[in-house]
Amino acid sequence: MKRLAPQSVERHLHQLAQHATDCLIEEVNLTPKPGLVDRRGNGAHQDLTLALMEASARSLTPTFLALAQQSWLRPADVALRETIGQLGREGECQMMAATGGVNTHRGAIWALGLLVSAAAMLGGDANSASLCATAAELARLPDRAAPKTFSKGLRAVHRFQVPGAREEAQQGFPHITQLGLPQLQRSRHAGSEEEAARLDALMAIMTSLSDTCVLNRAGLEGMHSMQRGAHAVLQAGGVAQVAGREALEQLDSAMLALNASPGGAADLLAATLFIDRLSASPLID
Repeated sequence: MKRLAPQSVERHLHQLAQHATDCLIEEVNLTPKPGLVDRRGNGAHQDLTLALMEASARSLTPTFLALAQQSWLRPADVALRETIGQLGREGECQMMAATGGVNTHRGAIWALGLLVSAAAMLGGDANSASLCATAAELARLPDRAAPKTFSKGLRAVHRFQVPGAREEAQQGFPHITQLGLPQLQRSRHAGSEEEAARLDALMAIMTSLSDTCVLNRAGLEGMHSMQRGAHAVLQAGGVAQVAGREALEQLDSAMLALNASPGGAADLLAATLFIDRLSASPLID
């Protein structure tokens, strides 16, 4: 593995953290997204705004930096897993302070936090496969200090007997590696503009994700409606096509009618953009 020169390490750690923040901001600004906050408005949310989501993302930069600093060139072991778990929980507190107690990015802290740590563990020599495999190693390790109470996501996982964010990470983020990233690249290669390609990647993730944000608000009916609608967008040729755009509008209407917002898919899209960015420009001098 080619390593960064010692004098460059801190600069690249800051770059990793900034990449993660930038991808969260890019995700929330992507428009139009079904049921989600974007540049048009608040989607299915009463307590979220674009400005609040951007402030939340910026509040997490110190957390991402601390994760990168603690993980640099370290192996996956319980000590590191517990360290990043504690840093993630501290990041949640910083997020809540920035948003006045609104949960904006808890799921993103988990997914992007693991990927930032994985990138640092690999010393900047990262591709999508190695990043996700290393993040999965971490996710499978125990964290003795993890809260024993169930989050809304975990309650949905147990109620509906579906995999959630924990399983997604432990399996190496298959919705990113098998769906989101390939679709992003296919749409780009087909000539789609970047915004359309990213929306297509979101649709690909939504075609099979058991999104606990949707399940909590709209149950299995909402999840199946999301998955069918996302399939319809891609089957119509994607967002770059008129028929695909119309299918996306129909999906947005369906999500709003169900008061459902695919926040889990949005988190995985931000993580997809992060991996795509690092794969294109690895942190190597």
